[in-house]
Amino acid sequence: MNKKLFAELKKIYSKDIISEKEELYAYAYDTSPNPENIALPEFVVFPKNSQQVSETILICKKYNTAIIARGAGTCHCGGCRVKRQSVILHFSKMDKILEINKEDLIARVQPNAVIKNINDEAEKLGLFFPPDPSNLAVSTIGGAVALSSGGPRTFKYGSTKDYIINLEVVLSDGKIIKTGTNIAKNVTGYNLTSLFVGSEGTLGIITEVTLKLIPKPQSRKLTLAYFDDLVEATAAVNNIINSGFTPATLDLLDKNTLATIEKFNPCGLLYNKEAALLIELDGFLESLGYECRKILEILKKSNAAEIVQAQNEEENEKIWRARRSAFAAVTKLKPNVITEDVVVPRSKIVELVKGIQKICKEHNIIVCIMGHAGDGNIHPNFALDLSNKNEKENFETVKDKIFELALNLNGSLSGEHGIGCEKKKYLNKALDKGAIEYMEKIKNLFDSENIINPDKMF
Repeated sequence: MNKKLFAELKKIYSKDIISEKEELYAYAYDTSPNPENIALPEFVVFPKNSQQVSETILICKKYNTAIIARGAGTCHCGGCRVKRQSVILHFSKMDKILEINKEDLIARVQPNAVIKNINDEAEKLGLFFPPDPSNLAVSTIGGAVALSSGGPRTFKYGSTKDYIINLEVVLSDGKIIKTGTNIAKNVTGYNLTSLFVGSEGTLGIITEVTLKLIPKPQSRKLTLAYFDDLVEATAAVNNIINSGFTPATLDLLDKNTLATIEKFNPCGLLYNKEAALLIELDGFLESLGYECRKILEILKKSNAAEIVQAQNEEENEKIWRARRSAFAAVTKLKPNVITEDVVVPRSKIVELVKGIQKICKEHNIIVCIMGHAGDGNIHPNFALDLSNKNEKENFETVKDKIFELALNLNGSLSGEHGIGCEKKKYLNKALDKGAIEYMEKIKNLFDSENIINPDKMF
């Protein structure tokens, strides 16, 4: 223990500091793999305001100690993992929804505000925050901003980056800045807000977020369509889009995913089918009936083997519960489950999915594939035993091949989960060398001593 560092932090935090080894373990993990590479933070502190964050940064800088911002810890890529001597800023005491302004269509929230809670409060006023990561019941807005999280609704509504209009950020020199203003349109100066969104907490510590809200759709209708062929399922996606419809959700689930969900959470899914599409339409009640009838016609012409359309909100929720339980269901297959995140052009989804299935079969790795077919973002969920050396080595090979496949299909390494420390070795294959050079310059400009979430991305 660095006793001098502890003493200075203790003056700020009193009892809101953790230093015992047994307690620190809880803050060393996120949902990324490689548990043998876990390192403990030096301390964990629980700030209540941006001023405490500023003071903490200055103290850590004095002792050449890194600072890592952390919320729910649901990151899949090691984005909040400790890589060297670090203090973790845990934002559980900064979880308030500070304001929801119906007239201006904005919400001001602290970084640990849970996305579901934000949306629940907005909906009371007839408003809506569209980004909906699958774990939105625990995901915090700070993490969503850091990764520009998306979710099933991204095809129609966009991702988190499209709803952030202002941030309060504490920089590596302790300065507290506002990156924008609380208005929807603003082209005054550089767009600093967008620079911080998706930067994975490497440029500064976000202590307040101003969100753009939109009016809540009046109603929604869900359709679940099953197909005997993956090619027909993806063709149906294009047929829907080319017919002029913009569903809120266009999600794909493969046969293994359907079977795994049904085995561990029986809800009537047809797991003998090769694929299913989950299609959600939303909007005015009067128009949804017409749109659902047209979608039904398109699906039938696209050779859907079976079509189920929810008749009420209870049936909507039943289908969504099945979809959201996919990751949890895969955890029942093996001791460990790892979810990955690659993106390809929509025209390449079949090649990607079949390629992933082939690679996993060759290396004897169980995979359940799902994803957002509307925007080409595919999530293979791998079930394996990381304590089995051979299985772990096989998975590393599988991962390398899948990322290579996605890039060869003109895709990218991530659409939602980010790079963190788990994917950084692939970055030079995914991005232009000159682009990486300027990203590193930006990092150095904002954090010349490399103490803000170091060893991530680059």
